[in-house]
Amino acid sequence: MSERLVIIPTYDEKENIRDVLSRVLSLSPGFDVLVVDDDSPDGTGDIVEGLREQWKDRLHLLRRKGKLGLGTAYIAGFKWALQKGYEFVFEMDADLSHDPNDLPRLYAACAVEGVGMSVGSRYVKGGRVRDWSWNRVMMSYCASLYVRAVLWLGVRDTTAGFVCYRREVLADLPLDEIRFIGYAFQIEMKYRVGLHGFRIVEVPITFVDRVKGRSKMSMGIFHEAFLGVIKMRLRIRRS
Repeated sequence: MSERLVIIPTYDEKENIRDVLSRVLSLSPGFDVLVVDDDSPDGTGDIVEGLREQWKDRLHLLRRKGKLGLGTAYIAGFKWALQKGYEFVFEMDADLSHDPNDLPRLYAACAVEGVGMSVGSRYVKGGRVRDWSWNRVMMSYCASLYVRAVLWLGVRDTTAGFVCYRREVLADLPLDEIRFIGYAFQIEMKYRVGLHGFRIVEVPITFVDRVKGRSKMSMGIFHEAFLGVIKMRLRIRRS
């Protein structure tokens, strides 16, 4: 068993799942993977189950009944990782928007530099977005500015979903109190990590728009993030 676990939530990702798993599990040093599948109608969970024999004890699958949301998938994954004793836990998308080759750099930021959380960032020097329209880039960047202004959060890519946590960070956070499920979940995790006194560092990455499958982004998720930031400011107290 590796000390590193990558959590990959899935819902209808049959076109990407084999490729992303192969690339992550082929890295050195080794990373284990936990796929949290929300009962994908396209059979993503069955594909992962079929691959588990190939990867023995390094590939794991947590099946859930129904589409329960990104945030709850990660919370379930975090609890599983803590129970199994992993020291470094990663969030990563299944659609290859996040380059698996960046995982060792996120790991090094936590393991070598000793930070509590490292964030694969599009909006620091060296980071960029590929294959997005200019208005989508501007909307994302302005959303991050809004979040930073409301929460006084010293992270440029506030909605980033490519991150690494040290074990003690997740063990210290009140995971059962986290309620947001979309982009607001990513914001809340960074906000809480900072409030609990852990250092966060941003690692520049190139974010690539998905090529296969459909985006899970919706106006409901966008509204949750917009209003959720205000709720966080009012509800979550500083330590």
